[in-house]
Amino acid sequence: VQLQASGGGLVQTGGSLRLSCAASDRTFSMYDMAWFRQAPGKEREFVAAISWSGGITNYATSVKGRFTISRDNAKNAVYLQIDSLIPEDTAVYYCAAGHYRGSGYSVEGNYDVWGQGTLVTVSS
Repeated sequence: VQLQASGGGLVQTGGSLRLSCAASDRTFSMYDMAWFRQAPGKEREFVAAISWSGGITNYATSVKGRFTISRDNAKNAVYLQIDSLIPEDTAVYYCAAGHYRGSGYSVEGNYDVWGQGTLVTVSS
């Protein structure tokens, strides 16, 4: 499967964005999906994940309550709704596909396929 992220942009503090990640084929429905982000000068970090069925979601503490991950297997897509944006959310956001291996949905090594990233910039 190949992934393409979109939906990033420049937004003011308190605003919202919806990121999308389109998968290239129907094998998408077999993958657990996640969003990671990398802020300037920082390491990439886990943001949110969703199981292949959509029945399990997992969030980083820093985004819980503001971010919502969802997926539509019929459309081969995963989404990240970002609300109440703050400048600290400024980063390149990456979607990733993989399989839960017992070490947790937040472990970067569980994800085999990565999209190209979409930039979110939050102005103060």
